Amino acid sequence: MKKKQLRIESVVKCIPFLAGLSKDEVEELQEVLVDKHFARNKIIFLEEDTQNYMYVILTGKVKAVHISEDGKEHILALHKSGDCFGEMALLDGKTAPATVIAMEDTHILILSKKVFDEYLLKNNKVLKQIISVLCLRLRDSWIMLKVMSLSRSEDRIRTVLKLLAVQYGVKDGRGTIINIKLTHQDIADYASVSRETVTRYLNKLVKDREIEILDSKFICLVSLFYKNTPL
Repeated sequence: MKKKQLRIESVVKCIPFLAGLSKDEVEELQEVLVDKHFARNKIIFLEEDTQNYMYVILTGKVKAVHISEDGKEHILALHKSGDCFGEMALLDGKTAPATVIAMEDTHILILSKKVFDEYLLKNNKVLKQIISVLCLRLRDSWIMLKVMSLSRSEDRIRTVLKLLAVQYGVKDGRGTIINIKLTHQDIADYASVSRETVTRYLNKLVKDREIEILDSKFICLVSLFYKNTPL
């Protein structure tokens, strides 16, 4: 139990909009958080659901997707450990804008609307951070609109890689490492192209030395990638 509390506390401290809470408030908040496990490919909630909860990823990774009538997934966003989602539905009381699915075994902290209203909305520092999160969501949506407007599959893939580098990039001497493991199918669902197209184009980028595939399977974007990506 103690290890679990320490793990929850360490993640809570990494969440930007909770950074304004005092130590006592964080400890009090931990008492009302629900820790739930979702197996790989388990649906966390559906697009048409009206949500009364906000979710914080303790460990694991999830994808927010729109599923077309023919069952094809289009990834709208990816979230990993320390990220949150579901806050928009709590604020406006409307249905969730996407279906969220666990991409791997995932542990999630769940905040009810009651807890959200009582602990967070009354704190001005927290409110400012929530506004920042919503602005970031809006900017990401603009980029995804740009992705969908591009006619060339290569440009779509480049833009998705650049977006992922902004969201999950870690800089080192080699370039910017996208610090989230993705399959070629994940990138294809994000860019709305075929998996075969992604595989073929990533191989070309490796050959042209614009990206490196590291031993850990992370993708590293080198400086040449950015020079050739005017998006």
